[in-house]
Amino acid sequence: MSTETSESATSPPTRPPAAPSRRTFIATTSAAGGVIATGGLVAAPSALGAEEAVAAEAPVPSSRVSLTVNGRRHTVTVDNRTSLLDLLREHLGLTGSKKGCNAGACGACTVLVDGRRVNSCLTLAVRLDGAEVTTVEGLARGDQLHPLQQAFIDQDAFQCGYCTPGQIVSGVGCMQEGHTGSGEEIREWMSGNICRCGCYVKIVRAVEQASGRK
Repeated sequence: MSTETSESATSPPTRPPAAPSRRTFIATTSAAGGVIATGGLVAAPSALGAEEAVAAEAPVPSSRVSLTVNGRRHTVTVDNRTSLLDLLREHLGLTGSKKGCNAGACGACTVLVDGRRVNSCLTLAVRLDGAEVTTVEGLARGDQLHPLQQAFIDQDAFQCGYCTPGQIVSGVGCMQEGHTGSGEEIREWMSGNICRCGCYVKIVRAVEQASGRK
């Protein structure tokens, strides 16, 4: 009678490796630095932080700009990304031009650059070296209001007043461009200026009055 025994009969059964506990999993991933994978590229947060720190320390490109605003010459050094609107409001203290949408859609920031209407929120200041800018503050002559400013008062062409500076400057540009032949023409050429209070009828009447049509 054979005395051999099989290995399975004499060796203890082999147990499958135990699954890592939740505590072990968290500790392991934390030790690995929480590596982030995006689009097949792997980067550690520490590396991303270093890159951001270098970018923050990099000098911001800036330029000196000389321009005439409401008859006065100004020379300022600005970040190359500065808009004309921010230069007027933040550097020169001319807050009449309003920041509405900041995307060129409402017209509240309208000013005249070399006699032409522009949305100052979309116009880079560094591109205007040598230009002449007129804001709503530069329309009056001392205590004498511009005819369109007076017409806005006479026609009660505003409610909250937020859009009014841009409306008036745009109306002045409209008059200088010769687009006041009719109420329809005025509405068409001032369609880029939004009035949330809905004073469009009175605004048109004010432009007609200032242009001598009313």
